[in-house]
Amino acid sequence: MLTFSEAILNKLRNLPDQPGVYRFLDKKEKILYIGKAKSLKKRVTSYFTGISKHSYRIMHLVKNIHDLVYTITNTEIEALSLENSLIKQHQPKYNILLKDGKTYPYICITNERFPRVFSARQKTEPDAQYFGPYVNPGVMYTILDLIKDYIRLRTCNYNLSEENIHSGKFRVCLEYQIGNCLGPCVGKQSEADYMKGIDQIKHILKGNFAVVLDQLEMQMLNAAEQYQFETAEKYRKKMEQVMAYRKKNTIVSDKLNDLEVFSVIMEESLALIHHFKIHNGTIIQTHTWEHKRNLEETEGEILSAAFSQWWAEEKDIYPEVIVNHLIEDENLTKHFQFVIPKIGDKKKLLDLSEKNAIALLKEKLYNQNFREKKTPNVVMMEELKKVLHLKELPDHIECFDNSNFQGSFPVSSMVVFRDGKPAKRDYRHFNVKTVEGPNDFATMEEVVERRYKRVLEENLPLPKLIIIDGGKGQLGAAVKAMEKVGIAGKVPVIGIAKRLEEIYSPGDSLPLHIDKKSAALILIQRCRDEAHRFGITFHRDKRSKGQNQRSFLTQIEGIGENTEKVLLQHFKSVKKIKSATESQLSEIVGKHKAGIILNAIQEGKI
Repeated sequence: MLTFSEAILNKLRNLPDQPGVYRFLDKKEKILYIGKAKSLKKRVTSYFTGISKHSYRIMHLVKNIHDLVYTITNTEIEALSLENSLIKQHQPKYNILLKDGKTYPYICITNERFPRVFSARQKTEPDAQYFGPYVNPGVMYTILDLIKDYIRLRTCNYNLSEENIHSGKFRVCLEYQIGNCLGPCVGKQSEADYMKGIDQIKHILKGNFAVVLDQLEMQMLNAAEQYQFETAEKYRKKMEQVMAYRKKNTIVSDKLNDLEVFSVIMEESLALIHHFKIHNGTIIQTHTWEHKRNLEETEGEILSAAFSQWWAEEKDIYPEVIVNHLIEDENLTKHFQFVIPKIGDKKKLLDLSEKNAIALLKEKLYNQNFREKKTPNVVMMEELKKVLHLKELPDHIECFDNSNFQGSFPVSSMVVFRDGKPAKRDYRHFNVKTVEGPNDFATMEEVVERRYKRVLEENLPLPKLIIIDGGKGQLGAAVKAMEKVGIAGKVPVIGIAKRLEEIYSPGDSLPLHIDKKSAALILIQRCRDEAHRFGITFHRDKRSKGQNQRSFLTQIEGIGENTEKVLLQHFKSVKKIKSATESQLSEIVGKHKAGIILNAIQEGKI
């Protein structure tokens, strides 16, 4: 059985029987829960009585309460507003925390002389009227286009006070010249005439199409009676535009009354709440929230929290509310009529809301699971697949690079990347065997042919992508080698030129320039840089050994650095020089120097 401190019990005895907001605190004075109440005394006391009948979430909360504080308000509505504000500020653990599914846009009508009308993501204009949010921005832009064609409004942000206009402070702009604005800034349109258009826009945004259509019809008939047939035709076309928009946005039945629709769908640990606002059979507002369930909250509890938040933020709410789960909050049920329809047009409308909620929830869960599984390496491979138009994800990449020092000690390196990461056990070095002198193209052809000839002989898997460090020439040599072993066309291959990071593909005359910040280019560069690093390390070791061998040659009187270089380029090593015949040496350095080298060999100087 739970016991509570004397401090809490004293506060419970002295709670006022008035509306307000209460906060439960833990031992560290951190807020655990924020709630509102018509009567603070009755509501707060109920947490500490009949504990065994509480839900798991409430029982868990009560166990951790160490203190409570409260704020008295004049009305329940004030309590609702304060509760909503405090929850957003403190994000308590045990409150149902709702997050907007997306930052949907609104249509804003400013509160100023000659109001402006525009789209907005945030409610930043003080005292402005906002209509929306629009889950489908395309619908919003369709409305704005209709408004622009139907009513000519100003787009400037000038302060069109009566004093500024009469003083001639402004001049008409291009919008006036092309007929999109009637020039209120210079007194060519009165405020009363301008506000007629604003009133019609508000009717459209609220779904009151009948009022707008009646006005347009009257204007059309008046113009026709005065034989102004072109003007009458303009009004007729405007009527058609309004009726076409109305037809597209009519849902289920024109007979429906004004009402709100709220549905909640839960799966795994995520809940999604969907809302429609219906006026004259037309959806004029839609919204979504998402909530991550932590403490086994029920659908009814989540729905109550969502509706309470909506009520705190939006004062213009219709009294009839269609829901898919029962709401038992007395603070809500006495102000609104909650209905769970079983048949008819209202049931069809609720089904439509649930379908939207289910679709959005599935999308959220898919994206959530996909993000959890997707690593940065996967992102890079997917981007590379997309950029290069590969058939498969490049989860096995092999990259080649050549290294030499002034034509001496040519070597090649190959690095392997698996799943976007270096697979160092599969790295390979190649000592060039058939190429003499600094011939980068021939060297690339040799090592690529050797590599994939062995892969095929040993029945090893081919890579999903081959990267060649170099431009068209090196790439062409690699393709030639691939043709020799029979894998050309079976494995995609690209070349990367160092200077401008240009990507070359076989058969393309122009290079591909990938965005420097692209994940695809970053992965290519990683492969290239790793191959270069691996090749340079091997090349330095080999060059160091070669220079040690050279020191023996240059110690022989009559043999200089040029002769030494020519000998090593031809014979590749001192060992082969020592086993060469006099005629072989004479062909390279001449008979005289060949004799000097042979004498040095016989004397053990080499």
